[in-house]
Amino acid sequence: MQDRAFINALCASFPGAEVSQPFGPDHDCWKVGGKMFAIIGQIGDGVSVKTDHVETARLLIETGRAIRAPYLHASWARIPFGQVPDAELRERIATSYALIRAGLPKKVQAALG
Repeated sequence: MQDRAFINALCASFPGAEVSQPFGPDHDCWKVGGKMFAIIGQIGDGVSVKTDHVETARLLIETGRAIRAPYLHASWARIPFGQVPDAELRERIATSYALIRAGLPKKVQAALG
């Protein structure tokens, strides 16, 4: 079942992933190397993730699998819980993590294992 606990457990499984609540207690913000890769907000049920390109986010939105992620760059998309199969949601979060991790300094990446 896709919910906050499901997303938090998935995000916690990535090396070096840490949760914080910089926007208040109702937001779970997942980071790697201090950079955000997923966020669960207080409004609505879903998770915002980074995509590899603005066009990817646009395609997800146009096909009804996601909505625009509020307050984030256009390459981010908010995927409502239950909107996509579990496997796709896992892949979207894993891709977001990988994109953010790849942008970290090599020394930080190496420390993550």
